[in-house]
Amino acid sequence: MHSEWHDSQPIYRQLRHRVVAMILDGVLKEGDPLPSVRNVAAEYRVNPLTVLKAYQELVAEQLVETRRGLGMFVNAGARDLLLKGEREKFLAEEWPRISETIQRLGLTQKELDAAAAKQPGKSGKEKR
Repeated sequence: MHSEWHDSQPIYRQLRHRVVAMILDGVLKEGDPLPSVRNVAAEYRVNPLTVLKAYQELVAEQLVETRRGLGMFVNAGARDLLLKGEREKFLAEEWPRISETIQRLGLTQKELDAAAAKQPGKSGKEKR
């Protein structure tokens, strides 16, 4: 996780987003412990209550669970739940804007495929 913050949303939401990205990217897997509140607070120089609020949102979304005396752990099925929600959000909120830009610029499928193939580590044709 990087430690730069932006003003567009509260830090606890940005922390939550970073943990979500770690789960989606496979950095945190089912059953893995989340970094401790104290460690995250110290590393990013934020109030421990800010980290706790981010973690509590993840608990409320049933992505992580608290194990008394042990910490917080990624729930089974968390990645699948996140993928479903993030895909729906992307298609509803971001894709219409991207699609409009593609049409406005007159980009062809061939141009899009070529651009995707240039992405590091991506073939442009792979399925997930």
